[in-house]
Amino acid sequence: MITKLSILFYVKRTKANASGKLPVYLRITVDGSRSELSLKREVDATRWSSEQNKMKGNSEESRKLNTYLDIMRLRVYEIQKDLIHDGQAVTSEAIKNKLLGIDDSKRMLIPIFKDHNTRMEALVGKEYAKGTLTRYKTCLSHIQEFLKWKFKASDVDIAHIDHAFFADFEFFLALRKPAPTIQP
Repeated sequence: MITKLSILFYVKRTKANASGKLPVYLRITVDGSRSELSLKREVDATRWSSEQNKMKGNSEESRKLNTYLDIMRLRVYEIQKDLIHDGQAVTSEAIKNKLLGIDDSKRMLIPIFKDHNTRMEALVGKEYAKGTLTRYKTCLSHIQEFLKWKFKASDVDIAHIDHAFFADFEFFLALRKPAPTIQP
């Protein structure tokens, strides 16, 4: 999928500090959706070029800041390339999270399921019967067995759970677990 990526460095004039310096921000726009973040750098208002999106001049301070901005631009393009390579969606939020070191793409099934069961346990007797909790615990153990059988792994990223996963799990249950007998 082709995405349109735009990178803009700018200063926020409304957030000037006591000495009159303005914070430098990065805006990432992907297909019209924006995310912005502070670069934790400041510049004097008179030394910022809005047309060139960088600091004016040839001083040591200007060179350092402009080099940093160039590095950030390259980093954004590198993250975009990595997201495409990994088959993940390229969004402004995903790029921002990668820049900030936030990895929200790795949510694993077993901790989510265990957290669900813990919450269910707190609601036994109020909203749920003890048997319901027992069934969820049994389901968790079946999923853990299934992951070892199918993937030779103890957990899976929930991003990889799709219709095929459920079809394979259903097959595993039919193959491994005998159907319960119903007494008349």
